[in-house]
Amino acid sequence: MNNYKIPYNKPSTVGNELQYIEAAIASGKISGNGQFTKKCQAFFKEKYGFKKCLLTSSCTDALEMCAILLDIQAGDEVIVPAYTFVSSANAFLLRGAKIVFIDSQVEHPNMDVAALEQLITPKTKAIVVIHYAGMACDMDKIMAIADKHQLFVVEDAAHAIDAFYKDRALGSIGHLSAFSFHETKNVISGEGGMLVVNDEQFIRRAEIVWEKGTNRSAFFRGEINKYNWVDIGSSFLPSELTAAFLFAQLENIERIQAKRVQIWQYYFDHLKILETKGLCQIPHIPKGASINGHLFYLVCPNEQTRNALIDHLKAKNILAVFHYLALHQAPFFQNQYEGTALPNSEHLTHCLVRLPLFFELSKEEQNLVIEEVLLFFDQKFGV
Repeated sequence: MNNYKIPYNKPSTVGNELQYIEAAIASGKISGNGQFTKKCQAFFKEKYGFKKCLLTSSCTDALEMCAILLDIQAGDEVIVPAYTFVSSANAFLLRGAKIVFIDSQVEHPNMDVAALEQLITPKTKAIVVIHYAGMACDMDKIMAIADKHQLFVVEDAAHAIDAFYKDRALGSIGHLSAFSFHETKNVISGEGGMLVVNDEQFIRRAEIVWEKGTNRSAFFRGEINKYNWVDIGSSFLPSELTAAFLFAQLENIERIQAKRVQIWQYYFDHLKILETKGLCQIPHIPKGASINGHLFYLVCPNEQTRNALIDHLKAKNILAVFHYLALHQAPFFQNQYEGTALPNSEHLTHCLVRLPLFFELSKEEQNLVIEEVLLFFDQKFGV
């Protein structure tokens, strides 16, 4: 991916990452739940008002913890956007759930909330919400529907660090949420994630599931005189080396976010002419949503144009990439899918392209990307 002059993504060190890793090693404890894990968890609680934060080895792990905490059983139904990463569905499928896919909106990859209620049955237990590109879904409507039908809401906030819905941090609204710190995200630790628990009924059990089904954390706090196996669980903790890297990123989150939002806005300002001329769709900002600069995408009119644009940029040593393949059409699931066509998710599968966006992207590099995108559409459509 980094063989291109302008890659799609480039992981960056922005502060004391290496020093903190050395400090973790020097402390004599590099397994999970040490000083840097605690620092990261405290940071998120204080900055965003999350009730309980538990670092995990990945966002996938955090989603799998959500499925355990919701006691998902065979026969339960979970509503999941079709246009998302496989983990959003896999986590619940692993517990025996039937996945019910919901389509995206015409104007945005986020779920079509207008279609949500008709998918709910007596077997529905949870709704998984994806905030695509860090832009909020209509959480007021989603939570109202969930409350009406007594359902749980899981926010898959993999894209949504430092993003907001009506001044509320994404990840703080649903009963549970999951974040990603994969190297392609805004703040990173290579691999890494976090479970956020907003519903107090899950807090005590979350810590047990996180520690392999034991009450080990309570033991180390001195609340019990020995720890034991008390529930199901797994090894969800990241190492202190991962947490040390992440904490250095968190110390610089304001600088990271300012730069990424600036890059996003520059793309938006210089490429909106393509939508004005009807050549492709640029991101629409949903009502109540903020911009966190996670990714910038274009939706081309068809797959042929999308692929030709990617090839044009590659020829100029610029890597742009497509994104999700709609899960209801995936080889694993297509023979199990019982629903109707999901045309918006299918359109995004074939037509969406993501442009380079990373912390170290220079103005000169971004100008080159913009120049080549505009040149492509000019050559193809003669405008």
